[in-house]
Amino acid sequence: MSVKAKKHLGQHFLTDASIAQDIAHTLSGNGYDQVLEIGPGMGVLTQFLLHKPYTLCAMDIDQESVDYLIEHYDNPQLSVVAADFLKIDLKDFFGDNPFAIIGNFPYNISTQIVFKTLEWREQIPEFSGMFQKEVAQRICADHGNKTYGILSVLTQAFYHAEYLFTVPPSVFSPPPQVESGVLRLRRREKYHLPCDEKFFFRVVKTAFQQRRKTLRNSLKIFDLSEKLKEDTIFAMRPEQLSVLEFITLTQKLESDGL
Repeated sequence: MSVKAKKHLGQHFLTDASIAQDIAHTLSGNGYDQVLEIGPGMGVLTQFLLHKPYTLCAMDIDQESVDYLIEHYDNPQLSVVAADFLKIDLKDFFGDNPFAIIGNFPYNISTQIVFKTLEWREQIPEFSGMFQKEVAQRICADHGNKTYGILSVLTQAFYHAEYLFTVPPSVFSPPPQVESGVLRLRRREKYHLPCDEKFFFRVVKTAFQQRRKTLRNSLKIFDLSEKLKEDTIFAMRPEQLSVLEFITLTQKLESDGL
């Protein structure tokens, strides 16, 4: 694949086999025996995943990558699919079975991949892979951190997020202009929220749209009652609230008739 084509796809292909092996080891295999690799490219990560006791589906939007994998990786564990992860119905590939997701994710769609994973969390107990370092840190950030935001709260409401290690630009082709970070998400034992989940998403997104303001101001759109405005939680800014406090906030808004 040409460098021009790789840049067009927004993907930087990992060339360091030892790092690929480390990424493959991030999956535990607990609770599933099927794995979806997104954006396998020329298979540097795929080769190590095939050493694991998984049935592996390698999915790439680029037909040249798909043809290469089919030609070079003849393995009964492996199926190679030319498809856009963001547009497919995952039940067409996995039915109702649980599966994990892994990959060296294209930077330009990595956040969208996470959001689709949240939608399919019933079937995805584990997720790991490589992001732009800044995005990986944002996903794993704790409250009180300046990088903590919408992506942090929504991901951590359903998954334990762990930043694992940093990867330098020099081990990619073409080299990106930023560092990369590998993370792992493991689904929480309780991954259904004790509040309306759509409303929870709306509250979190609305709160962080004006992250420097207190919740009393940033959530004005919800027409808070005077009694609710006096609650101390509304004197806080969104980055000060933990995930559990955002759930509590949503419940307070629900009980206020919103």
